Amino acid sequence: MNYEEASRRKAAELKGRTGVRILALETSCDETAAAVIEDGRKILSNVVFSQIDLHELYGGVVPEIASRAHMEACDRVVDQALREAGTALAEIDVLAVTRGPGLVGALLTGVNCMKGLAFASGKPLVGVNHIEGHVSANFLTHPELEPPFLCLVVSGGHSHLVEVSDYGEYRLLGQTVDDAAGEAFDKAARVLGLPYPGGPRIDVLAEAGNPEAFQLPKPKTEGRYDYSFSGLKTAFINLVHGIEQRGEPLPRADLAASFRRAVCAELVAKARLLIEERGMQGMPFALAGGVSANRELRRMAGAMCDELGVRLFMPEIHLCTDNGAMIGSAAYYRLMRGELAGLDLNAEPALRLVAN
Repeated sequence: MNYEEASRRKAAELKGRTGVRILALETSCDETAAAVIEDGRKILSNVVFSQIDLHELYGGVVPEIASRAHMEACDRVVDQALREAGTALAEIDVLAVTRGPGLVGALLTGVNCMKGLAFASGKPLVGVNHIEGHVSANFLTHPELEPPFLCLVVSGGHSHLVEVSDYGEYRLLGQTVDDAAGEAFDKAARVLGLPYPGGPRIDVLAEAGNPEAFQLPKPKTEGRYDYSFSGLKTAFINLVHGIEQRGEPLPRADLAASFRRAVCAELVAKARLLIEERGMQGMPFALAGGVSANRELRRMAGAMCDELGVRLFMPEIHLCTDNGAMIGSAAYYRLMRGELAGLDLNAEPALRLVAN
């Protein structure tokens, strides 16, 4: 019996069983993360090795440096995740790994690590979409959450409005037509002279500023529920450069607060429009992705949901950014659907959550 046949047989035996333990690895960008998850909802361990210090010098992620750092860290974070979970590899039922989207070299490091471990141990392997992982982070914070629900996915590379119809089933209702919100935050932070990572730093700075200090244009898109942040980003950069050219001191906190308010207001406005026009008030609303840790976005989403009578779900802050726990949660539901990866699993840097 070859590996694929044996793994399918083992996976079939896990259906309907409780206490299924998954060891998951995430290496899509600049965090090497591993976790042990039980039944898709319970975190037994969640280890994250951040590369921020390595990339701060360059003002952003350098793919080659990220890949090498993942190579050096994968074994360590997997071992630590097992230790913190108080379990041995022999007690793990399934392995999981992020297969995309992300940086190709970083993804390949994780994929090859877990393929090798799967072959050596004979355990089933599940390949996970990174964005699905972010959505699934809500299952870890809110064990009572069940599909269907509406989810606003906001990260450095993605700004999506997605209906989660069922586990592993998604309907794309709106998306950015150019820059993602997280990318816009990073560019705005850079022009303000804030170090990498820019998004979290602009969020902290904005707390001390006046969000009404500067008026920024409201983006317009052809799709009613689509987003656009390229023009808003350009307008902000021009605003900052204009202040500098006049020789005036930069009111960084006010600028940060004004930009943060403009971006978050747009994110929430399109979500509200969708909920009202599609009559989705009876459906829960969730946030996901790294930008879901943004304090203004969480406040504005909370206010919107209170006004509409919609129940809001948000991941805990430590589960908003990249981590292995969210990958393990998503893998559990793929496992229950019988979706396994073979030893031919490859990295897919442009993988989509919803195929066009």
